[in-house]
Amino acid sequence: MQLVDLANGTLTPGRGVCWTSVALVLFAVLYPARVTAGPHWLASRGLLRTQRVHTDLLVLVRRSDGVAPRLVLRDALGGRVEIDTRTLTANPLLWHLLDQGVRLSRERGLLRCGAGPLQELADRIDGAGARAVFEASGLLP
Repeated sequence: MQLVDLANGTLTPGRGVCWTSVALVLFAVLYPARVTAGPHWLASRGLLRTQRVHTDLLVLVRRSDGVAPRLVLRDALGGRVEIDTRTLTANPLLWHLLDQGVRLSRERGLLRCGAGPLQELADRIDGAGARAVFEASGLLP
């Protein structure tokens, strides 16, 4: 927009600051979170901070509905992470690491609620994987 203002000859210092502010706000809003995982942990790095949760110590898993459905994970140490469900469906290895931690949390008796959203997500991921295998093998048109 600054180039349009400059081409029209209407760019002033005030308008330049305004367009720069709008660009920075859009960048902050649209900046995607980077999700990484390892054995028994999952982290989401945003623009300003990194959130980390121990997946083997999960006490709460719930689905946060909205424009983009998110999975909210909370561990016994107070860690909290929100992950877009599309991130997990697009990356089966990330889902596998999370699922391993969830199983450990259940075995330890820490995770008592959250089975519904996790099962729904697991069904969606398993269905997409099976569909991809059938398409690759030529069994589906």
